[in-house]
Amino acid sequence: MKTLIVAATEAEIAPSIPTLEASGIDYLITGVGMVATAFTMGHHLAARSYDLLLNVGIAGTFSPTHALGSLFRITTDQIHLFGAENGVDFIPINELGFGQAVFREQAPDGGLSDELFTRLPTVDALTVNCVHGHLPRIQTVTDFYGTDLLESMEGASFFFAAQAVSTPRLQVRAVSNLVETRNRENWNIPLAIQTLNEWISSFANDRAE
Repeated sequence: MKTLIVAATEAEIAPSIPTLEASGIDYLITGVGMVATAFTMGHHLAARSYDLLLNVGIAGTFSPTHALGSLFRITTDQIHLFGAENGVDFIPINELGFGQAVFREQAPDGGLSDELFTRLPTVDALTVNCVHGHLPRIQTVTDFYGTDLLESMEGASFFFAAQAVSTPRLQVRAVSNLVETRNRENWNIPLAIQTLNEWISSFANDRAE
């Protein structure tokens, strides 16, 4: 299965790059954010095709029960607040008739049988242009969606680009921090990257066997 691994930054997958290269698995660094992700993927995929596109990276969580460093498979991801305001009400872009905000994973033909994926707990996610760090806004999000939710700056854009080229797509994220008032002392990015890359290396080694 020809696979492309997509990450926002090289730092997130750096420990696995030698293994990916030895296994013949392509990888793409898009840059941070929805715009960079969509453009870079579109440019890359205009001349190449794959059997599976796999987005990996770190993420914040709205749930205090999610341990830092824990891994999740994102089944549904959406662009946060993509639409229009009407007074105090919000109208999603799909209700306006101008697009789509919610995107979903799509397993390769034959379904998702790979244990590396099926054993991961699943969760939904939001994709944002500004990571949350203001308690009233965080409360608004959790009141609407619940706390079993991750946050990134690329996931829905990745799903969008993969959907546009009709290619199976999956997303795996490692939790680096709780979404709260910004406090880097409470983050554990090294642990999240370590856990993520242990998983990526297992995925690459399985493909090489």
